[in-house]
Amino acid sequence: MNSEAPKTPSNNDTPIPQKEDGFTVGPLDQGPPCCIPQPLIEIEDLAIHYGNARVLSEVSLTIHRGCITALIGPSGCGKTSFLTSLNRMTDMVPGCHVEGKISIGSVDVRQTKDVLGLRRRVGMIFQKPNPFPFSIRKNIEMPLKEHGIRNRTERTKIIQEVLEDVGLWAEVKDRLDSSALALSGGQQQRLCIARALALRPEILLLDEPCSALDPLASNVVEELLLRFRGRYTVVIVTHNLQQARRVADYAAFFWATNGTGTLIEHGSGTHIFDTPQQPLTSAYVNGKAG
Repeated sequence: MNSEAPKTPSNNDTPIPQKEDGFTVGPLDQGPPCCIPQPLIEIEDLAIHYGNARVLSEVSLTIHRGCITALIGPSGCGKTSFLTSLNRMTDMVPGCHVEGKISIGSVDVRQTKDVLGLRRRVGMIFQKPNPFPFSIRKNIEMPLKEHGIRNRTERTKIIQEVLEDVGLWAEVKDRLDSSALALSGGQQQRLCIARALALRPEILLLDEPCSALDPLASNVVEELLLRFRGRYTVVIVTHNLQQARRVADYAAFFWATNGTGTLIEHGSGTHIFDTPQQPLTSAYVNGKAG
């Protein structure tokens, strides 16, 4: 693994978080600048099966706090399966079996009984915007209520904060009770990100968040991710290599052989895109493979 330091993020002050059952809750610890790598997620010998089919094998990877890690590689190499294993979304897939170890700080992801707490800590944004078929306000209120935030004043404050955080507040503040489905695709995706942020996660997982968006909306989401650097630990699956090059502090290249994906190379974004060590990585990032 190349130890070259990635880009340095900006820093903003945030209150110190409190711990509850091993998970971070409340306002987030920003962590150190990305140029001082601090491991947050440790994956060792991860393998994933769907029934008798092994889709991912022998993946070991460290993901650093406060940084953006891009997962790249062709379709079918296990990137999404890897991503969803980090917050146990794989539990929801019939016949899915996960092997190996995933640690987030001191928490053993595969062994923890507090899956709800895990998913509060590790938010997920999907490929296609999936707002609930309710109002903009209710889209954010619902998860807050489900996670025990009953005070209406507190919920109202959080709604405004997260909508401001994703740049939506000025666009929707006068129509919070209108249907979320009336928003544009880019606005819907930013609403979904705001919904995830409302639970005060530490980690954001994004599965091709711009693939269903036009270039302008994609650019807005990309700029949003760059603003998150240093505040959240971001892991993003993307097939857009130019996007990955622009945003990634770290990148991990996956490849599949006979239907089984594995990790070929991981390092700083600069290393993976400019000086990869593996010929297959070089061929892929230069458009000669995949």
